[in-house]
Amino acid sequence: MIKYLGSKRRLLDRIVAIVGEIDGARSVVDLFSGTSRVGHALKGAGFRVLANDHNAYAHTLATCYVAADREAIEHDATRLLAELQAVPPAPGYFTQTFCEEARFFQPRNGAKIDAIREAIAAKELPAELEAVLLVSLMEAADRVDSTTGVQMAYLKSWAPRAHRPLELRLPDVLPQARHGKGEAHRLEAVDAAARLRADVVYVDPPYNQHSYLGNYHIWETLVRWDRPETYGRARKRVDCRERQSPFNSKRRCRAAFAALFAALDAPTLVVSFSNEGFLDRDELLGLLAPWGEVEVIEVDYRRYVGAQIGIYNPQGAKVGEVSHVRNKELIFVAGGGGPEAARRACAALAEPTT
Repeated sequence: MIKYLGSKRRLLDRIVAIVGEIDGARSVVDLFSGTSRVGHALKGAGFRVLANDHNAYAHTLATCYVAADREAIEHDATRLLAELQAVPPAPGYFTQTFCEEARFFQPRNGAKIDAIREAIAAKELPAELEAVLLVSLMEAADRVDSTTGVQMAYLKSWAPRAHRPLELRLPDVLPQARHGKGEAHRLEAVDAAARLRADVVYVDPPYNQHSYLGNYHIWETLVRWDRPETYGRARKRVDCRERQSPFNSKRRCRAAFAALFAALDAPTLVVSFSNEGFLDRDELLGLLAPWGEVEVIEVDYRRYVGAQIGIYNPQGAKVGEVSHVRNKELIFVAGGGGPEAARRACAALAEPTT
């Protein structure tokens, strides 16, 4: 899967174990699905997953990793990926914007991305099959980019991986989950909270000012293929200035969380947050009070890669050191036997394996 700020890769075992211990749980809503790493893991554990995210690239990832099923797409996707890999490079908007005006990719890879994306668009494929091909292209581009993992800027010198040729691979699409076919939605979180129903709702929202659209604007453009106007050295989409989430605002986030939780109708909530977030532990406990007892699990976590390398000015000169390189991820489990399920899951994970 793509490199991603806030990825829950290291928390997957805990999250899946917690949901697995909740009595009667067969379905999960993932309100802020991002890369769908959590949804993919839950699907692999047998749960019916309803994934949601308001960004187009995240919706495409969810369509591939949650909604699409291997048995339905594998044959056609494998054939089409071989066909697309053979498409001759043809530089266009992507090459000009992200390889010449900016320097995220080598131009020869940019020209290949342009050609493959045009070929996918021309095929007018069913949504799930198209999503699998788009995710393959997104992940192939991610493997040859020249960034620290976010698209706010590119490296001063080419990353070694940027010199590799672009290579399409079939994404890790899973068979249909035993509890039913998954779904991918593209709604604002509050609307999804009001409309989608499941036994468990998993909430992994933005927790500070960093916008996922701004950090992954290239994937948004690659998926939407709308050739937007851009600005700045990173050539961001102009709508990065307009599509502002209240969850990225210190002033507005508490009201956004209150509205989100008020809209939910679910017996059990699992909420991921960070101790670096706009809301502290006690504030979140207060918002979760209507669900009764809440269990809180703290996990020591390495901060994102930008926090490992220091603070730099726009000219690329190092101007400061970060204050800390580790934080704590907090998992809140509330309602419907969830706290007891969390305790059982933590105890099971702590037991030595043989």
